[in-house]
Formats: sequence, C-alpha cells, structure tokens
Amino acid sequence: MIVFSNSITMPVSLKNKSFKKPTHQVFEPKIRLAPVIFASPHSGREYPNDFISISKLGALALRSTEDSFVDQLFSDAPTFGMPILQANFPRAYVDPNREPFELDPSMFSDDLPKYVNTSSRRVAAGIGTIAKVVSSGQNIYVGKIKFSEAVKRINLYYRPYHKSLRKLLTETRKASGGYLLVDCHSMPSIGGPNDADNGKRRADFVLGNRFGNACGSNLTMRVAECISSLGYSVSHNNPFSGGFTTQHYGRPSDRLHTLQIEINRGLYMDEKTIKPSPNLQILKRDINHLIEMFRSIKPKDLASDC
Repeated sequence: MIVFSNSITMPVSLKNKSFKKPTHQVFEPKIRLAPVIFASPHSGREYPNDFISISKLGALALRSTEDSFVDQLFSDAPTFGMPILQANFPRAYVDPNREPFELDPSMFSDDLPKYVNTSSRRVAAGIGTIAKVVSSGQNIYVGKIKFSEAVKRINLYYRPYHKSLRKLLTETRKASGGYLLVDCHSMPSIGGPNDADNGKRRADFVLGNRFGNACGSNLTMRVAECISSLGYSVSHNNPFSGGFTTQHYGRPSDRLHTLQIEINRGLYMDEKTIKPSPNLQILKRDINHLIEMFRSIKPKDLASDC
C-alpha cells in the first residue's frame, strides 16, 4: 500500500513507504449535538500496490482525481458534536459516490453481467465505479482488467464504506427522526475537458441538492447564507448537482436530507503539485464557522419544505 502524505513537503514519486490503514474511518464526537453527519468519500490517498502495478500513470496524474485535503478541512466536525466518515482508499481505485456496479465494458477483458449499469452518463465520461480515466482524460490502465478485480474492490472497499455510512444515518434517524448528510468534496478551479463548463472559472463553493430532490431548500439556503457571509461565492447545482450519495440517501419528504458541498481547490492548494497553500488554514478556520452553523440545526429543522 502506497500512501501519500498531506504535508507541504509531500513527495510526488510513487516510491514511498508502505502503510496499512483501515479502508475507511469514522470519527465520532463525545456527544452528538446535531442530526448531522459529514462524509469525505474522495479524499483517500492510500494506493494499493496491485493498483499501481497495472496503472500507466504517475503519482500526480493519479492524485489529480483526489479531493485532496478535504478530510483535513472538515476534520474538526467531531469537536463540534458531529461525526465524520472518511474513505482512506482513492477514488481512482474505486469510487463510493457511484452505483455499486457502474462500469465501462471497454475496460474489461471479460463480459460483464447483465446487472451492471454500462450506460450511465458517468460511465460515458470514463468515471464509473472503477474509473477509466483521470481528470485530464488520460487512461489509467496499461491494458484491460478482469471483472473479478472490480468485484474485489467493490466488496472490500465500497461496500464497507456504505455499511458504515448507513449505520451513522440509521442511528441519527432513530435519535432525531431524520438526518442531514453533508457529502464533502472539492473540484478543480477550472472546468475540465469532459465538463460542461470546460475552461470556465468556478464558484468558490457549489451546493448540490439535486434541485431540491436530495435536500430541502430551507436547509440548503442556510448553508449558502453562511458561506456567503464568510465572503465566498456560491453556486447551486451548477456544475454539480450531486452524485450517487445524494440521490440514494436524500429524501427530504421523509426528513432525510443529503447536501453535496464542492469546494474550489484554487482556494487552498496548488492544483499542479497537489500541495496545500498557506490559505488552507484560513479556509479551515472558515469551514469551522460553517460546521458551527451545522451544529445549530435541530430535529425540527428537518421537516420537509418541498
């Protein structure tokens, strides 16, 4: 297992010391103070050696798909009384913000079962559950892989992550009659070649609630107003309205809300070298103000406004 440090002197070579950590971790507060759960599904940076051996790309290209440092930005959530779930595996290896089997058949040397979704928009873009390409559009693999490899990653990494997520959500729903899941992500500062906003500068924050189908408008506006009060620009559902997590776990009519937050990487890191900038600590301070706002959410606030 190759792990990349988040220190400012972070190496960019794949020749690094091997570490072994859980596939994901849940950090709990001493006492839960709000019906809110945070998740960081794309900030994982442990690259299994068997993945490195069949990839044609170097460290920087592979890591370009990470939501780098997002786990650090939201790491104080437990201090404010709310749990956070963090994936340690990278999304280039297996993406937990996809359907369990959302796969491109051209990647595989054998036929895929009929239950596999081979025709989604994400598959067409090369970014299914097992990604075909990185952010720049470069192919990840030297050759084709076997379907059994996808099954292994899904069973050992994807499914345990969602099992822990469902446990957190079930506990919160039982205690509060509902929940707000905050799915934490980052995005390139400029739209990429496969994006509808190719070449355009993005807002500081993008809030995705699937146009009200995953998170109620009142909760979404509270988040937007807090972010705006901190001096940042906010966009709603453009260019990202949410992925599998928001679609699967968000049902506002049942007091089950899921909101995706995308943070512009230009605010806190060098996107070419994947190193944090001095502004990371400033942004983390502001994120803590946002987390404090989430702590003020009460069970009564989960009532549907759809």
